[in-house]
Amino acid sequence: MKIYRVGGSVRDELLGLPVKDHDYVVVGSNPEEMVQHGFRPVGKDFPVFLHPQTQEQYALARTERKVSRGYKGFEVFAFPEVTLQEDLARRDLTINAIAKDQNGNIIDPFNGIADLEAGILRHISPAFVEDPVRVLRVARFAARFGFHIAPETLDLMREMVHNGETEALVPERVWQEIARGLMEHHPSRMFYALRECSALSRIIPEVDALFGVPQPAQSHPEVDTGVHVMMAIDYAASRQYSLTVRFAALTHDLGKGTTPPDEWPRHIGHEMRSVALVKDLSERIRIPKEERDLALLVARFHGDVHRAEELRSATIADMLQVTDAYRKPNRFQAFLEACACDFHGRPGYAGKPYPQFERLIKAFTAARNVDAGAIAAELKRSDVDPADLPKLINARVREARIAEITNCFS
Repeated sequence: MKIYRVGGSVRDELLGLPVKDHDYVVVGSNPEEMVQHGFRPVGKDFPVFLHPQTQEQYALARTERKVSRGYKGFEVFAFPEVTLQEDLARRDLTINAIAKDQNGNIIDPFNGIADLEAGILRHISPAFVEDPVRVLRVARFAARFGFHIAPETLDLMREMVHNGETEALVPERVWQEIARGLMEHHPSRMFYALRECSALSRIIPEVDALFGVPQPAQSHPEVDTGVHVMMAIDYAASRQYSLTVRFAALTHDLGKGTTPPDEWPRHIGHEMRSVALVKDLSERIRIPKEERDLALLVARFHGDVHRAEELRSATIADMLQVTDAYRKPNRFQAFLEACACDFHGRPGYAGKPYPQFERLIKAFTAARNVDAGAIAAELKRSDVDPADLPKLINARVREARIAEITNCFS
């Protein structure tokens, strides 16, 4: 039995990055021997075991053969005779096929270290095309490391898209990779990479449709809607905002992709079209409820937030109610953060003040001082018809909140 540390932990160690998890390959063993040594089997599709003390993953060296479409369409062979190089050869990229033995020696059969130094994402073999998830993974690595995709690898990614291999991707896996890409330091690089290989139009056509769509130059110096959205998600990353905020920034302007060209560069009513598209996208790739709900609010109200200094107190009060700010104050904060990403996601706007944020926080702080329970109790003690009570309570609470908002700005 020989044990090697492999994959991302070796790669990140060589790059001088923090290493979170260690994965190991075991050569020359079998499941029975692993269990005898106290390892606990956990793998469903191939033999993977947890170390009895560290709980780190140890997988038997394996090869695989493509038997059907999709990323699960593989037949796996894990025998003691499988060599380390054969195991590494089935991996996606050269930078992920570097191993380290128990004496600290590096094994690099596919020149992954050279590609790390050159900043290149390069596939190992033509078998790369057998797993459609690799299109998403390579794009995500582009966002994480800022590496360039080798031309020959990009050609294979285009081939996979052209052959319909990406159609076999399951929604949950698409979202998993998109979410991880959004959380990288420069998430826009993932979407540009997906667009370069034509995968974005297949996976998230609503975002792909934004590129080439003009906007009014006076408010959007970058003009192109797709470029603007990419700048918005990169701004969100620079602020280390949550995934919910980054997804909302990605989808806030989807409706502009459906504006008839004869109406360009204006996009009247794009907010409600964005809401409909966010709903469709969320259902198609199974977006979690938290991300979906914030994205819907930002798509609907980001234009109103930008006009916060012009809005009447009553309009602000109604926005606070519709966004459920009183019950979900943290989400309201995230809502404003996503709207700020929209504002700052333009050339020269990153350092500009966005007073709308503070104004709406100030309004919210004032409005939440209203004691809705006290108003309800007072009305219940009056001679009001019980059937009219709920409507009257809502009206009185709204009036009180409007008054508080007005006073806080006076």
